[in-house]
Amino acid sequence: MGEGHETEETAVDAPASERMRNADHKAPIGPLVAMGVIASVLGIALGLLIDWFPVAASTQEAQVDTLYDVLIIASVPFFVLVTAIVLYSVYRFRMLPGEEDMDGPPIHGNTRLEIIWTAIPAVLMLGMCVYAAILLDNAEDAPAASAGPELNVRVVGEQFTWTFYYPPGEDGGEEVASSQLYLPIDRSVNFDVQTKDVLHDFWVPAFRWKIDAVPGITTNYRVTPNRIGRYPVVCAELCGLGHAVMRQTAVVMTEDDFAAQLEEVANPQPVEGEDGAGGGESAFASNGCGGCHTLEAAGTSATIGPNLDEVLAGQDDAMISESITDPAKELTEGFGANIMPATYADTIPEEDLKALVTYLVESTKG
Repeated sequence: MGEGHETEETAVDAPASERMRNADHKAPIGPLVAMGVIASVLGIALGLLIDWFPVAASTQEAQVDTLYDVLIIASVPFFVLVTAIVLYSVYRFRMLPGEEDMDGPPIHGNTRLEIIWTAIPAVLMLGMCVYAAILLDNAEDAPAASAGPELNVRVVGEQFTWTFYYPPGEDGGEEVASSQLYLPIDRSVNFDVQTKDVLHDFWVPAFRWKIDAVPGITTNYRVTPNRIGRYPVVCAELCGLGHAVMRQTAVVMTEDDFAAQLEEVANPQPVEGEDGAGGGESAFASNGCGGCHTLEAAGTSATIGPNLDEVLAGQDDAMISESITDPAKELTEGFGANIMPATYADTIPEEDLKALVTYLVESTKG
């Protein structure tokens, strides 16, 4: 009897007894709902007011931005709901001193509640997927209103650069290759995206669309640029050591300027510069060499590629020219293959290449 009495007293005095007596205590639903509604409204307002995206430069922008607004409106209340339940549960059912070795009171799940909180997010997700699929399907159709026939541009990615190929002119011939992307305003453009090596992702943030460049297949999407200006072209898929510098520029211009620019790309003129010096410095900058290499004369200090002040010192014109046009032929110790693009033989005009070589020879004499 003594032992039984002692056990009963121990159970009554244990901290868990207070918890057991309050096991049926109901959560303050009213205040929680009120706080949740206020937090949801403030969160949605803040999400819609923040300017998340860069400047828009395509007709597809409105649909994409609206989709993100809908996602914010749909997701913020659920975020607030889940956060509120978690925080309340942490406070309400926290472990009190003396309960370290005790289990909580037995509970039984609420089947109806579980069905509800599973079904509602599922329906919401399905609705968002259908909405996004419809938007994507609409955007892939060529627009009825375009300033001219649709322009086809073949985009080829490789470590670590993009090359853009335009259809040959009326006289036929080969595609026109460019290291920068030039586009006419208000004209539908279809991009056929390819890769020569690993997985890349072609993305112009101002156009709002992006798509993977997948080895062995051609992917595509279309946009209609509607704002004159210069916009970054980036790779949105980690593709190796030089991923961060895989950047070019999309230049949207008038139809006349585009035609003139394409003619210039197809029939390049050598850059200006006395004895190739000024022209070589311009070619070094315009082809993004400083993004990967250190060269004291150019004021660059990148370390993705070899230090040119060291590896080119005392080298002749032929060696330097070959290292640009066929970079994988002889690798510098400590640097692997495919870090430097192998397209410069096609994308740098011959006169510009000569000027660049002269500039590098003079700059690394020491």
